[in-house]
Amino acid sequence: MKRVLIAEPIAEAGVALLRERFDVDVEPNGDLDERIGGYDAIVIRSATKLTADVLRRADRLKVIGRAGVGVDNVDVEEATRRGIVVANAPESTVVSAAEHTIGLLVALSRNIPQAHAALKQGRWERSRYGGIELEGKTLGVLGFGRIGQQVARRGSGLGMRVVAYDPFVAKERFRELGIERAEAPEDVYAAAEFLTLHLPLTDETRGSIGTDAFEHMPDGVRLINAARGELVDEDALLEALRSGKVAAAALDVFSAEPYSGPLLELDNVVVTPHLAASTEEAQDRAGMIVAEQVAAALDGALVTNAVNIPAIRAEDMEALGPYVPLAAKLGRLAMELAGGRADRVTLAYYGSLSGYDTRLLTVAALNGAFQGRSETLVNYVNAPLIAAERGIEVREERRRASRDFTNLVRVSVRSNGDEVRVAGTTIGKDNRHRLRAGDGARAAAGLLPLRRPPRRDRARRDAVRHRRGQHREHGRLPHESRRQGADGALGGQCAAAGARR
Repeated sequence: MKRVLIAEPIAEAGVALLRERFDVDVEPNGDLDERIGGYDAIVIRSATKLTADVLRRADRLKVIGRAGVGVDNVDVEEATRRGIVVANAPESTVVSAAEHTIGLLVALSRNIPQAHAALKQGRWERSRYGGIELEGKTLGVLGFGRIGQQVARRGSGLGMRVVAYDPFVAKERFRELGIERAEAPEDVYAAAEFLTLHLPLTDETRGSIGTDAFEHMPDGVRLINAARGELVDEDALLEALRSGKVAAAALDVFSAEPYSGPLLELDNVVVTPHLAASTEEAQDRAGMIVAEQVAAALDGALVTNAVNIPAIRAEDMEALGPYVPLAAKLGRLAMELAGGRADRVTLAYYGSLSGYDTRLLTVAALNGAFQGRSETLVNYVNAPLIAAERGIEVREERRRASRDFTNLVRVSVRSNGDEVRVAGTTIGKDNRHRLRAGDGARAAAGLLPLRRPPRRDRARRDAVRHRRGQHREHGRLPHESRRQGADGALGGQCAAAGARR
């Protein structure tokens, strides 16, 4: 039986779900270096650090489940190289984190914690702790992902002008929410009276809120950080708070936790001990979501929240699902016909498929292409990395027009100037796979099954070919292929498609 280690507490419902199907050990604060090699999956939160050194000892590990949003405590690159799925629960803490951010915003504007502490100590200091209103003020939002968008919506509800920056979010999304889109972080700095951070932690964002950033901000700006402590240069913030450049700060996260540094000594700093995601609802959701993701990975199903596999919207997967195993078969066949050598792999998507996010299909094709051709186990996680390490260029092409079929997938493998092409589609309500004969570029060829059909099907096929021959003699060709292709474009569930890989 597959073994799962739960290294940090999660909801009991999540533990129960995993115990129904796997051998589960719940051992917080255990020695991972010595024990991780004996498990197929591990569930963590934010405290456990899965470094490259730890992962190199994880010979059996297939999936890491992070009960929360961020995965900066996991060496995702090393996990990907080793074919380990890294999955999180991105939706679980969105509401909790957004609400906590707004709580810090209000506390900051009205000095609520300071007034509370003074009154508890017997001091009635109304004049000292008067605050400012939020309505009409400008809220700057750095990072416009799930949490940033929820904070922006709530800020707008308070009557604030909201200006946000995120280069990875489409302009249409800003317009949908009625939020001003900034072209650069400096534009947010210049406009913000309150600045809230919702950025991922990367090499580029680490320490990005420092002396240079503060110089672009107006005097008296107020800062809220409930994202990642390392985003802020704490020494620079301390200096800005003491000088008055930053009027006040509200912090839920710190560069090192537990925190006991000099920021705690300032009366204009509001602090909480990393509570943004700490609600009963968020923890229950995170525990259940990550348990479901771990179970899916161990069962060979599609892991919808994997951070190192392309994430596809649920509504797209209904259309794309049947083509995932097809793309894998085409990739494997093309590489076999090319003799296992490749300089470039091109995936071409024809028809309505071209309008979807097809990254998962591309990964599926690479996964099929490299099966049995690598010293390490190849899966949907590390197949793109294997291509990159071998210097194989991977391209995608899209064309709305498909003369014969509603949808068509073509895989081309080029090596030393020679190119092999295979193409296929799905047919019928059961999404049978059909390989297109020829090079896949012309409409004249018929469809061939990827597997040898039963004798009865072969007889039916021969009869169809005979009728086609008669049609050709009379100068016309039936259009049954187009109708079959249309049937094959719909139906099929993503989980089933992923499980068949």
